[in-house]
Amino acid sequence: MTDVDYRWPSAAQAWLDLPADLRTDLVAAGADSWREIFDGRATYNKQWRLARPPVMDETSLGVLNAVCDRLAQLLFEACRRRAATAGELRRLLGVPEGETRLLDDAEPLSDGLLAAFRPDVLLSDGVPYVVEYNIDSSLGGAFDADTTVRRFVDVYRRRGLTDRARLEPAPSAVDLRFAAIRAGLALPDGARVAMLIDFDAEYPGLDDPERFFRLLSPVVDRAAAHGLDLVIAPVSQVTLDSSGRLVARGAPVDGVFRLFVPNRVTPSAGVDALEAAVRARSVPMWVSAAAWLIANKQVFAWLWDDADALPAADRDLVHRYVPRTWILTPDLVDRAVADRRDLVAKPADGSAGVDVLIGRETDADTWRDGVGRFAARGGFILQSYVKAEDVPLDFVHIETGETVSADVPYSIAPYLFGRRPAGACIRTGFPGCDGVLNLARGVLLSGLLVVD
Repeated sequence: MTDVDYRWPSAAQAWLDLPADLRTDLVAAGADSWREIFDGRATYNKQWRLARPPVMDETSLGVLNAVCDRLAQLLFEACRRRAATAGELRRLLGVPEGETRLLDDAEPLSDGLLAAFRPDVLLSDGVPYVVEYNIDSSLGGAFDADTTVRRFVDVYRRRGLTDRARLEPAPSAVDLRFAAIRAGLALPDGARVAMLIDFDAEYPGLDDPERFFRLLSPVVDRAAAHGLDLVIAPVSQVTLDSSGRLVARGAPVDGVFRLFVPNRVTPSAGVDALEAAVRARSVPMWVSAAAWLIANKQVFAWLWDDADALPAADRDLVHRYVPRTWILTPDLVDRAVADRRDLVAKPADGSAGVDVLIGRETDADTWRDGVGRFAARGGFILQSYVKAEDVPLDFVHIETGETVSADVPYSIAPYLFGRRPAGACIRTGFPGCDGVLNLARGVLLSGLLVVD
């Protein structure tokens, strides 16, 4: 049972509970080793690196994972109350036919669509608020989060700091994702699986594919530990053989793991070949593109509309952990203008912070024009503003080597693969950052350090 009434500590409490001398030594170790820790990791930030990872206690992380798991089920059930197939759901959401590649309108909405999800959670006075839900296989940050926090712990271990307190990385998202892929696709030992990436997308490092492949070589090794022969390939370069099987890197594959968003993948002959193979069922894909529809933010508004009819525990869960959400329609514009400081406007199927307006950080004229334009266009939501709790963190200035402490906004994105908790991607602000925590705006990524 999910603990609706859990008394959340502040986001800083787990760190502050460590002995002061240990905290000093942890920051010093990270500041000395930041080049090693962040080597090859994705970021657009050219000025700052974290001197230590964010910290959470094990009990709070367990409750957070349980909350996120139940909310994912409730979002799915809100869709199932309204639609039985992917096509019915697509039409209800107003998504044009063909916009979501690889989608089979006839596919029934099944529990298997919850094989991979990662909510975006803001902590406010310690309480987690789920402001968005990524439900798809294309969940970024897992390798970077895993690698970063494990490198921090390796540095701490070499200095004997792990002998002074329990300091562990959260469970590996990379390992648990491969376990879920193999189980979800029912693949035999040694199955050849393609990790398909859109190298024309916006993401640090994709401009040099060969270097990107080298950086991901540890991922290939981790897949092998789970019995999978992983090949990493640009989706634009896959083809079909004479039997209709999907070919990646010169040979057919037994399964596909998609690391691109199905409504923004760059069109190519490779995407056409993948779509043909998926439709012909000649290759299984983890996960179905129908999962992307469940992640549409309009579903948050449906869940709020349904909340009072849910069992009391689920109703209370929604009310406590999900900000109030409305589909932005023209009749809500006047209310949105009046309540600007308490609202955020977002595209329902957007990502990367594009077209997000935070009312209190936007002047009145820009806000009024924006929400009016969004309401007329359709496909946007309004959501109650959640002030991300500023958390004290420590940073290294890249040019000077100076260590700086600053209170910055913080978000946590827990991974669950096959409904199993699998660590988290932490996005932190940096000294002088704005309020949108997104990779494109220079936020820093880390995994989560777990303490007693």
